[in-house]
Formats: sequence, structure tokens, C-alpha cells
Amino acid sequence: MADFDLVLKHWGPVEADYSSHGNLVLIRLFTEHPETQKLFPKFVGIPLGDLSSNAAISAHGATVLKKLGELLKAKGNHASILKPLATSHATKHKIPINNFKLIAEVVVKVMEEKAGLDAAGQQALRNVMAAVIADLDASYKELGFTG
Repeated sequence: MADFDLVLKHWGPVEADYSSHGNLVLIRLFTEHPETQKLFPKFVGIPLGDLSSNAAISAHGATVLKKLGELLKAKGNHASILKPLATSHATKHKIPINNFKLIAEVVVKVMEEKAGLDAAGQQALRNVMAAVIADLDASYKELGFTG
């Protein structure tokens, strides 16, 4: 619980502007891990320099962060939120579990820079994301997806 509370203390700036923060998260993900851009069919082929002004990037980034906000606010009681996410990302989108680890670390960095998440908060977010990703991975295995 303490980890969730620590992260939620810094969630306000993100929640106040999901689109801008979401844009930053996806741009950084694609910049630091270019192979991840291929996992988003509607963003394939868009040059890196054009991504930051792309409204669809901001919209998808906002969707990602809103879902993360739901998970944070659930404080570990997230099975009903995570199950449909795991199902769609395993069966429809075919997103390997490692990519959740990559985006989680990007979210940590963006929250440090834009929301003032200190070292303790960063560790708390890493702890929360490790638990969420472990639960996602368990769902993936139940679904027979080993990506």
C-alpha cells in the first residue's frame, strides 16, 4: 500500500495532462527502444521527428497513462482492470511482456522529470510496476501467450 500511496502523491501533474505526459512517454519509448514502435501498427513508418506533433501518439499515450492511473488507484486490487488488458495485449496486439518493463522504466523517468518523483517514489513505482507486470505475465501464461 505504501508504494501505491507514494506514487499517487505525485500522480496529480500526470493526471492533469495525460496527453502531454503520454506523448512524452511514447516518444521516449520509441527513441530509447526503436523496435517498440513496430508494435504500434498505426505509428509504424512515422519518422521520429514527426511523432511529437502527432495527435494519435498523444491520444494513445493518454490512454496508457489513464490505465496506469486506474491500476495505481486500485492499490493492488487490480485483477478486474488487468485481465482485459492482458487478454487484448496477448491475443490481439501480441505485445511481449518485456515491453511492459521497458515502458514502465520510461514512465519512471518521465515522472521524475515532470512530476517531481523522487528516488523513493521512483523505487515505489518500480515496485508497483513489477507487481503489475508479474500479474500480467501470469495472465499471459494462462492465455498460452509466451511473448
